[in-house]
Amino acid sequence: MEQKKEMQLSLQMVSGYGAEFNAWRMPGADPAAYTNIDSYVERAKLAEQGKFQMIFIADTPALTSSLGHKTPMFPMDPMLALMAVARETKYIGLVATLSTTFNYPYNLARQFKALDVISHGRVGWNAVTTSDPNVAANFGSKPINRQERYEKAHEAIEIVQALWGSWQKDAWTLDVETGQFADMDKIQPVHLQSQHYATRGPLPIPPSEQGQPVIFQAGGGQEGLELAGRFASGVYANPYDIQSAKEHRQAIRQSAIQFGRDPDDIKMFAGFMCSLGATEEEALMRRKQLMDFNPEEIPGRVSYLGSMINVPLSIHSVDIDQPLTTEQLQYAYASPMDPRAPKALQLLQQGLSIRDVLAHGVINYHPVVAGTPVQVADFLEEWFLAGACDGFSIVPDASFDGVADFVHLVVPILQERGVFHKEYEGNTLRENMKVPYQYGVQKGDYKHD
Repeated sequence: MEQKKEMQLSLQMVSGYGAEFNAWRMPGADPAAYTNIDSYVERAKLAEQGKFQMIFIADTPALTSSLGHKTPMFPMDPMLALMAVARETKYIGLVATLSTTFNYPYNLARQFKALDVISHGRVGWNAVTTSDPNVAANFGSKPINRQERYEKAHEAIEIVQALWGSWQKDAWTLDVETGQFADMDKIQPVHLQSQHYATRGPLPIPPSEQGQPVIFQAGGGQEGLELAGRFASGVYANPYDIQSAKEHRQAIRQSAIQFGRDPDDIKMFAGFMCSLGATEEEALMRRKQLMDFNPEEIPGRVSYLGSMINVPLSIHSVDIDQPLTTEQLQYAYASPMDPRAPKALQLLQQGLSIRDVLAHGVINYHPVVAGTPVQVADFLEEWFLAGACDGFSIVPDASFDGVADFVHLVVPILQERGVFHKEYEGNTLRENMKVPYQYGVQKGDYKHD
């Protein structure tokens, strides 16, 4: 009998507060969670209790938004946060974003491999390119064009992997009787020279239990697909509906095939946000409470909702606590430029008020389910069984209680339905993701210095 396929779950840590930037004001939340590393550790331990395959910390090394009323999008430093988590957990994977555009390959290779060894093979690197001018300015540079960013990315990842493999697997001898700490014949420089980077190597770090960190990718377009197909074992994606998710996953799998890889060795994680309540009404009240913390944002949200359905809306022309009239909806249509628009229009046509439609998260950057644990599980199961993804990057609205609620209320439903595992498959991230062991790469077409 064929074993039933199971989804994988990643907990996205954001900056310690959750998906909603007003969550720091929720009753019971720690307003200072941004600098409280214990909060990261606590959430990671909860996720490990729920058998999540990994936690994931995205990052942009810049202040990307005003902190007047909102919390940051990213932690103080993703690698230091993961280091703290590594010491307090045993099985859960530890994945962080670092850019190939503004980091040298040697630094990337050293940081991730050291953490991989320290955590006994639980680390992943989300390799991304960066176009943000604020980030470029922080490194005394200017944004570079897309083609150059991805050229640098391909070169950086191959160099990083070569450095990761610069110790042969049995180079670390630790022979106390002979006095040989390591066999230097099996620790060799890589001597790589590319168009944008050069390195001699080797790294002063032996392999971990999984060989080398797992490579992830996030970012769309043909260039992103090629980077994923060539290098990645995991992809973080942001589809809004099942059909676009299926198409994106299929494109990723096809890219893997084009690079001579088994498409099952690359897993796509769809971003997903949720607000949980004993009833759907309770979950929506929670989201409306989060919205009400910053009433000055509501006019902009109402106006944006109007642009999604091509009906001029403003807080001066409509009562946001009432549904739109038949006349207002008569000529409404979902904007083809916004994949979130069909759901927004559907909810408005069902007679929901504007405030309730916004509370359903129709303008959030991931799909949102505000509802009961069963409703959240239904959504995840539907997408997964439809082949829309291999798993999900879960972002609860507020971390301080949302992670525990997901672990205690949603995970058991998924396990009971047989679509999520009950125990870790092994001790390493590769084992728990069911992707092959990997250690180093061929030097490819690089010129030797």
